[in-house]
Amino acid sequence: MSTYKNGIRIAAAILTISPLTAVMATNGYFSHGYGIKAKAMGGASVAVGQDAFAGANNPAAASWAGNRLEVGADIFNPKRSTERTGGGFDGRADSDMSTFVIPEFGYNRTINNDLAFNLSVYGNGGLNTRYPGGQLNCGAGPATGNLLCGNGILGVDLIQLVIAPTLAYKLNANHSVGVSPLLTYQQFKSYGLQAFDNAPGFPPLTGSPGNVTNNGYDRSTGVGVRLGYLGKLSDQVKIGASYSPKTNMKKFEKYSGLFAGQGGFDIPANFTVGMSLQATPDVLLALDYQRIKYSGVASVGNPSTNQAPLGSTNGPGFGWSDIGVVKLGVQWKFDPKLTVMAGYNKGQNPIQSRDVTFNILAPGVVTTHLTLGGTYALSTNTEVTATYMHARNNTVTGSSLFNGLVGPGAGGNESIRLKQNSLGVQFGWRY
Repeated sequence: MSTYKNGIRIAAAILTISPLTAVMATNGYFSHGYGIKAKAMGGASVAVGQDAFAGANNPAAASWAGNRLEVGADIFNPKRSTERTGGGFDGRADSDMSTFVIPEFGYNRTINNDLAFNLSVYGNGGLNTRYPGGQLNCGAGPATGNLLCGNGILGVDLIQLVIAPTLAYKLNANHSVGVSPLLTYQQFKSYGLQAFDNAPGFPPLTGSPGNVTNNGYDRSTGVGVRLGYLGKLSDQVKIGASYSPKTNMKKFEKYSGLFAGQGGFDIPANFTVGMSLQATPDVLLALDYQRIKYSGVASVGNPSTNQAPLGSTNGPGFGWSDIGVVKLGVQWKFDPKLTVMAGYNKGQNPIQSRDVTFNILAPGVVTTHLTLGGTYALSTNTEVTATYMHARNNTVTGSSLFNGLVGPGAGGNESIRLKQNSLGVQFGWRY
């Protein structure tokens, strides 16, 4: 019990003193997995239920996880770059924000034979970039503009933090259901976007000038829900499913002239279905399919080419398409203390060439993730898990919006690139 109490104190300290940090884009701006064990298996988790992250993966899994506490963190290293060639505004830059520490927390408690409680804390993000200023001649003298022809440093920062208290109920010995209210907080800021704020020399682009850029952080809250099911078809096979409808968030009033819908930035609907197979006593296989409905959020899904003012109901967005993600994971119990895990995560790229200019701010274009990890039992009731993830470099190229805003040939073509690595560690206690 003393180990458990110490774990609670450690978790509370991490969540209290850690600044909010963004999870960079992996499957769009959703993480490839939640909880270090799920990440080690490429995110495949909806039919596994082996840790205390039921609120993030499948609420029904809380019925089977037992009494557990998990505290972990990822060191995340995305590399983002952009380039414009063939026009009058040529330039290249790398985002200089490249290392993030991302804490995670999960707690699971069996109340009785049928009912369990879970608390998961996790995050999303990915609209997080910081490019240097003073690179381009955008009509205001030599090399005074940033890559989007604004003043000074260019970038955005979006963070979503979700607290998911969960109740799970066993319908019988083989089937359970669960529900997780999603208490969601997000914050956002942009800077260096003066060219889109009805600046001199550019056409009027926003219907709410002064609410586009350089207004510091704005904050937003909302309440959503995640529903889950987990079933044991046999001693070897489990199936699982989870679903979360769109979470309506309070609007970012300071950026009502940037995001479509007068500052709206809801969290898209998403669902996951999957199965796990205990192929041998020592080998477990897991396969998930996830669908994320980015097009259902106007500020994310509206094409950047929409002929309407920024911030209006049908205003330009990032143009992200709905994506499907396949997650395949395997774990092998090497010996009584060591379990080795690996995973493959293949998602679609939500960004089309049509929308490259806006997505200089949010180049979430990676599609392929490779993962490797393992869990080592420190004692009967304590363990440590570590994982490594590599997302292969991907590039999207398209015609610059400046060709239409300023004149033919002004922008030429643009490319956005992203690759990333992460290293995570999680401590787990059974009590």
